[in-house]
Amino acid sequence: MNTIILNYIYLVSIILFIVGLKRLGSPDTARKGNLIAASGMGLAILITIVYPMENASNNYTWIILSVIVGAAIGMTVAKKVKMTAMPEMVSLFNGLGGASTMLISIVEFYNYPSGADPLNGQMLTTVFALFIGSISFTGSFIAYGKLQGFLRDSLVLPAPQVVNSIMLLLNIGVGAYLLMQPELDFNLVVILLALSLIYGVTFVTPIGGGDMPVVISLLNSFTGIGAALAGLIYDNEVMIFGGILVGASGTILTVLMCQAMNRSLINVIIGGFSSSGGGTSGSGREEVVKEANHNDTSIMLKYSQKVIIVPGYGLAVAQAQHTCHELEKRLESEGVDVKYAIHPVAGRMPGHMNVLLAEADVPYPKLLELEDANNEFPTTDVVLVVGANDVVNPAAKEDSSSPIYGMPILDVELAKNVVVLKRSMNPGYAGIQNPLFFGDKTKMLFGDAKSSIQKLIEEVGNA
Repeated sequence: MNTIILNYIYLVSIILFIVGLKRLGSPDTARKGNLIAASGMGLAILITIVYPMENASNNYTWIILSVIVGAAIGMTVAKKVKMTAMPEMVSLFNGLGGASTMLISIVEFYNYPSGADPLNGQMLTTVFALFIGSISFTGSFIAYGKLQGFLRDSLVLPAPQVVNSIMLLLNIGVGAYLLMQPELDFNLVVILLALSLIYGVTFVTPIGGGDMPVVISLLNSFTGIGAALAGLIYDNEVMIFGGILVGASGTILTVLMCQAMNRSLINVIIGGFSSSGGGTSGSGREEVVKEANHNDTSIMLKYSQKVIIVPGYGLAVAQAQHTCHELEKRLESEGVDVKYAIHPVAGRMPGHMNVLLAEADVPYPKLLELEDANNEFPTTDVVLVVGANDVVNPAAKEDSSSPIYGMPILDVELAKNVVVLKRSMNPGYAGIQNPLFFGDKTKMLFGDAKSSIQKLIEEVGNA
């Protein structure tokens, strides 16, 4: 009877996962979708505690204590984290999820019956779970360090594709040798664990700054796969289906990110990311900067028919999403059509700009995807680039030596005028100069994005 109740509740939890994931597809329903999926997870945890597995030790003290401590830490971090640090938090979550799978695998190896043949489906699953969980664990923390900036240039890996290929072969070899032993050798488990942890480091180390959204998405899919494998180990349907959903959605998102950056999934898997390039534009353009002022820019905006705002990581750093929405409303009150152009990999993680603008209550229909935005630029009077850099860099089309060459970009130069809000002429996260800043149609409005937009709002009202 308990098993029947357990399975029915698990089915309800899985349905809640699916419904929640579906609603996460739109900013308008994402908040409710997140609550629905969280309710499904809470229900699954509760029913598992009430009706535990057979032969479980059922140490409720440790379980309840872990839930309380974890929930307290999670709530504290979630409330205090800044929107600019959201990608770092996602990386940490991925890493902790991978660590959970890794620890589950180690415990299963440790408790494996002495003298039993390890060559079976259960052990194969455990080996794979250890491998995936370890990669997700150390890889996510390397990604965290790169997002924070303190590992950005300090780790240099020579011939990364060769190193990663060797590390992958070593992991496969040790895993296969472990399974072929007449009985489980825990020393081989330790060696496999060490190799997998190292591979997680070497896997993420070669990543160039512009590729960061891809690796975050990929590590997210690894965490989902790890959860599914842990579910197979424990024969837990919710963990299996939940992991499959996360792994599948993360993989699909990874493929979309690769397409947005013109990179193949195979190159991602073997660590073939671009590295940061040099500081020259390589476009042959005359590097003359035309500086704008708030008064001229506000007049140009006020008397435009169509304005498109291109948000980037600088918008997040300046916490200017709400101010940007105020400018949008002010311009619309003057009869100006205002939209936003969103590049798939703008920011530090997939959907970063969508989250920022949704937080500021920007209507979702105003957000244009890359292809739609590029179709509208030729009829746009002014494009306001707020903190974006690499995603509007013409070097992706003009300079074959550029690390981002071939990446689809927002063709803001097709508009009649381009105004770039930026603190300085420093290159973006990919570490390369942007020829757009020296374009004939481009003017630079230097300063903090939030302060600059606030001044533009005032000037538009006074113009």
